[in-house]
Amino acid sequence: MKKRSFWLITALMTIALVGVVVMQLYYIRQAYELNSEVFKQNVNQALTAVVNKVQRRNAATLITRKDFDWRLKREKEQRDKEKTIASLEERYKEGERKRKFEQQRMIIDDLNLQDSIIRAVYLNPTIISEADYIALSSQSTTPLNVDVSVAFDSDLNVVGGNVRKTFMLSRARTFSMRPYKLPDSIRYLVYNKLDGKPLKVSVATVDGDVALRFNRDDTLAKRRYEREMKQLKADTIPLFSSSNFNLVEETAKEMERGDVPITQRISKDVLDTLIKRELVNNNIDLPYDFWVKLVNRDSLLYKKVSNAAAEVLPSNTYQTTLFSNDILRDPGMLYVSFPNKSEAIFSNMGVTLASSGGLLLVLIFIFSYTLYAILRQKKISEMKTDFINNMTHEFKTPVATIMIASEALKDPEIVEDKSRIKRLAGIIYDENVRLGNHIERVLSIARLEKNELHFEKTEVNMNDLIAAVADSMSLQLQKRNATLILNLDAAHPVVEGDELHLSNVIYNLIDNANKYSMESPVIEIITKNTPRNLLIQITDHGIGMTKDQTKRIFDQFYRVPTGNLHDVKGFGLGLNYVQDIVTQLGGNIKVQSEKDKGTVFEITLPLI
Repeated sequence: MKKRSFWLITALMTIALVGVVVMQLYYIRQAYELNSEVFKQNVNQALTAVVNKVQRRNAATLITRKDFDWRLKREKEQRDKEKTIASLEERYKEGERKRKFEQQRMIIDDLNLQDSIIRAVYLNPTIISEADYIALSSQSTTPLNVDVSVAFDSDLNVVGGNVRKTFMLSRARTFSMRPYKLPDSIRYLVYNKLDGKPLKVSVATVDGDVALRFNRDDTLAKRRYEREMKQLKADTIPLFSSSNFNLVEETAKEMERGDVPITQRISKDVLDTLIKRELVNNNIDLPYDFWVKLVNRDSLLYKKVSNAAAEVLPSNTYQTTLFSNDILRDPGMLYVSFPNKSEAIFSNMGVTLASSGGLLLVLIFIFSYTLYAILRQKKISEMKTDFINNMTHEFKTPVATIMIASEALKDPEIVEDKSRIKRLAGIIYDENVRLGNHIERVLSIARLEKNELHFEKTEVNMNDLIAAVADSMSLQLQKRNATLILNLDAAHPVVEGDELHLSNVIYNLIDNANKYSMESPVIEIITKNTPRNLLIQITDHGIGMTKDQTKRIFDQFYRVPTGNLHDVKGFGLGLNYVQDIVTQLGGNIKVQSEKDKGTVFEITLPLI
């Protein structure tokens, strides 16, 4: 197949596939827009019903709420004060807990930092108990205590006196926030880096200045708490009294007030319940977010979020006025958003999407398979062309030799020389045999493909067969100064197979190992047993193969590129023949190879 034709067919198929995909996407978009419009109508109907119920509920409960409010306000003052006191106490306790935790964390961080300095300055620091520390104090062999209050800058440069040295501090944390009581001082047994002498190191758990700062913070927090508590308990002025209360008059005033916020006319929970109920009545069962804002200013009053990670899109959001009849007061705006709107609409388009997706998958499969078939045919065509070229070259040499020898036989001078006639006849015979072998190899592959190759199965001793093949190839191996190593260690080497074809298998593998080695080939053949099989390994140290080449090595007509080794001849049929023979005898063959390092073929044949 010509390259131009291949690309033309590929381009046409791609254009056709893209056209079908575009048409399917267009139909899907039309169906999506239709379903979106239906969804919008249902949502608007639900929001209209919600607004009507909110307004009726607000008017019906206003009087009841006013009557209930003034009764609760008298009780609420004391309850609020008690709650405030309890809240103040809780805040004080929580602040104290956090403060103590932060102090503990600072102590642990400081200890770990000093621990890191000690580990950087001394050798093999070990934390010891107070008893061990006191015991070491009575030993004359241990030097006096060492003060490790070493100054250091932001670059971890330790500064002490006239000494300035940089240390790599360890990131390990010796001390943690576990709930255990720390001693007043941390005792270490360390060793001097210069002379290796033991030293005692003592580190204060809490620095004096730090302890003073902790006490100051605790005192200030306690004073602030006592002052606020005293002020709160001193405030005894009642907010509400039990004076005359006219319910009708108060209700009328409430209706006329323009500063009554929406939060007093509708609650978040009631609004959420009404929205959910009306959406279900309109066949919408989706997670939704809703929020309430003022119309006259951008002020968020309520918000309920079902999916905080979802993005609020204008196309997924619907709005309506809550109290459209209010003139003096802000009517408020209700917004409802559906994060999964697209998923719901697509779920209603299940049949359409399934049919479109199925059609696209079928088209993509057909396109991919056709492209694969075209590429495969192109490769096979190229490989067959190479095969024909190789076969022509292989046939040309013996034919030319026979022609030269035949012409020589016509020479009258040669007719009288019987030795030369015999030699020329031998050349003609050898070249005919060579041609016959080439033809037989091609015919054997053809018979294998058609399952017309018949096996004469007998018991074959593979150790003896390998030795015989190696002996017959000795002259061929000697020409290249090859070394053949036989390690025929299989205790049970007898398999059932065709001796002729098995010898051809071994011959092909040894011949390949010889041909595809640069100089002085070294070939090793090993036989060994597994519980049920005979393993034959043929190893060479030749030019090897890449991973891509090993995947194709058993393909018909495929030949491994040999670079500058132009003397390697063949049709690319040998390993394909080997694989077919081994497979039909119930075995398998594997190859492991590394470029420029060699190749290992492993044949597994079942034992009798």
